[in-house]
Parts: sequence; C-alpha cells; structure tokens
Amino acid sequence: MKKINIILYFLLFAVLTVSAQTNWSFDKAHSKIGFTVSHMVITDVDGKFNEYEGTVVTEGEDFEGAQVNFTIEANSINTDNERRDNHLRSDDFFAADEYPQITFTGKSMKKISENKYELVGDLTIRGTTKEIKLDVTHNGTVQDPWGNTKAGFKLAGSLDRFEYGLKWNTAIETGGLVVGKTVYLNIDIQLKKEVTTES
Repeated sequence: MKKINIILYFLLFAVLTVSAQTNWSFDKAHSKIGFTVSHMVITDVDGKFNEYEGTVVTEGEDFEGAQVNFTIEANSINTDNERRDNHLRSDDFFAADEYPQITFTGKSMKKISENKYELVGDLTIRGTTKEIKLDVTHNGTVQDPWGNTKAGFKLAGSLDRFEYGLKWNTAIETGGLVVGKTVYLNIDIQLKKEVTTES
C-alpha cells in the first residue's frame, strides 16, 4: 500500500509540476515589419506594413524553442507612394480585398550561437503557404525606466514573390524586371514581457 501511495504521489506531482511560460507581445512603437525590393535593377525601394499583431511564448527567459506568430494587414502596406501602394494592394500583387491578412506561424526557433537563432515557420500570402527561414539576432534584453522587460531582435530573410502569386511582371530593355523577383525582409522587433503563467 505504501508503495502504491508513493507512486500516486509522484504521478500527482508530475501532473501538477508544469513549466513556466513567458508571454511576450510586440511593442509596435519600436518595431518594424519592413522589406526591400529592386526597382528597374538600378535601385531599391523600401516598404513596411503599418498594421500587425504578434506574440511570442517562451519557456522561461530563453528564446530557444520560442513559439512565434504574427499577422499582418495587407492593406497597411506603405512605400511612401500612394499610387504604388494602391497597385500593391491590387490583384497584381497582394489582392488585399480578397486576402486581407498575411500570417506567419512559427515551427521552430533554434539557437545557433550566443545571440543568433534560426526561425522556421509557415508564411501565408494571398492563400499560398510556404515554409520560410529567417535569420534572427537577439540584440539583448533590458529593463526600461518604467520597469518593463524588453527584448530586441533583428530578423532577416528573403522570398520569391512569384511563388506567392505576386505575379505582376514587366521587363525592361536590359532584360531585368521593373520590380525584382526577390523580396528581402528586414524586420525589427521589440518584445514586451507580459504576465508569466503556468501551463
């Protein structure tokens, strides 16, 4: 009977003992979802999305294995040119009326070195989902003057826009494209630590 009680005790302990999860939200005042694409081969155009939401969940304070998810409003694209932005919202590119959201669902966050990570996840644009890899640099974790814990990251990667149906394509005399095929992602994220819960 004593042995059974000990086994039951450890089973109960295993059920009740859970790892602490830390929730982080995007501090959008200090973050940017940006991109760069070539224009007529000879220069680059930078853009960003003004509206987005994101969450990160970690086991404690370590970001390895973090669950990373974010959603971007396609209509919020901004390249500082209204005519170009409207074209990007059209069916030639994002078809924002039909596909209003761009989503990223993280699958793994692997630590490469002291402050370098590899983030792999599924990126969905206008109904097409493909796996993408992002290089992540953790710039550090600090406490701001108001007692909030903040963590800063820089993410970089690239994608082939044709694979996601962003199909508009006009060639120039030299053989290049007016808008480049490859889109380079440059993302700066500042996370704010939220309440710690048990799960």
